[in-house]
Amino acid sequence: MKVVAAYLLAVLGGNASPSAKDLKSILASVGAEAESDRIELLLKELKGKDITEIIASGREKLASVPSGGGGVAVAASAAVGGGAAAPAAAEQKKEEKVEEKEESDDDMGFSLFD
Repeated sequence: MKVVAAYLLAVLGGNASPSAKDLKSILASVGAEAESDRIELLLKELKGKDITEIIASGREKLASVPSGGGGVAVAASAAVGGGAAAPAAAEQKKEEKVEEKEESDDDMGFSLFD
């Protein structure tokens, strides 16, 4: 990750095609170890490519990755489906709360650590 950060810093600094020496000097300036094999691999993978295009394609790929949060899907379906979906979502939440209360009764009124 630090090698990628050094590469991006070099590009932002105006060096469109940073060399291994450039990356090593950036890493050395902050006291980080420069791993030659990782630097060479990064430079090989990025050779002849535009970094802005690579970042844009990465953003597109990340946009399709689910990022958790089931509440967002419920809210989105409520907005799309109209008012009828909202009560159904509220009923589902109530059912979940009831189930949680039932699970808490499993301790039978005493704690393992009492």
